[in-house]
Parts: sequence; structure tokens; C-alpha cells
Amino acid sequence: VQLQASGGGLVPAGGSLRLSCAASGLTFRRQTVAWFRQAPGKEREFVAARWRGGNLYYADSVKGRFTISGDSAENTVYLMMNSLRPEDTAVYYCATDPSIILSSVRQSRSYDHWGQGTQVTVSS
Repeated sequence: VQLQASGGGLVPAGGSLRLSCAASGLTFRRQTVAWFRQAPGKEREFVAARWRGGNLYYADSVKGRFTISGDSAENTVYLMMNSLRPEDTAVYYCATDPSIILSSVRQSRSYDHWGQGTQVTVSS
């Protein structure tokens, strides 16, 4: 199982980016898939998730600005990020796992498979 995250870059505040997480060795059907981020000197934090049952979850800090979605083939998941802020600057990681219970969706330790991360930098 491999996850490949891409789409990061440098954008001005208020701009948009779409991150992609491509899977090989599995499809995201029946998997919980999530995005986390880690800024320098900070712990990895939850951003968004699509639970295997279809429910969507977002961190309060990104709600209304970020959207998690998947393609019809269920082998790529996206994170559309709008109205970006300097505090969104971080390395973004995608992660997946087939057996997460609903109450653990926001916990990074629940996920067994991780992508390599993609840098997002938002300038003020």
C-alpha cells in the first residue's frame, strides 16, 4: 500500500490549492481517509476525514474553507483548500485505514498507512 500526496505549493493569503492523495495497492472504497498537517515545532493535527461510512469531518479551523472529496474510481482523494491563511502553512499528509471506528477518526495514531507529505506555504 502506497499513498502519494501532491499539490502543495506557495500561495498568497486568500488563495486556493487542491491537494491530491493517490493510492496504489488499494482503493479508498470502504476505507477511512484523512488529511493531517504539521507545522514546524507543532504536533501533527487533524484537518479533514471521510469515514468509510461516508461521513465527513473537519477541524473547526478549516470548516467552511476546506473540502475533502474523492474521484469516482476511489483511488484518489482530494483536499480543496480555499481562503487560505498563513496559519494553514504546514506539511500536509494523507492517511488511510480500513478499520477505524468513528470515535477515532481525528486521531493520527489510528491510521496505519501514510503518504509522504506535501508542503503548503501561505504568504501574508
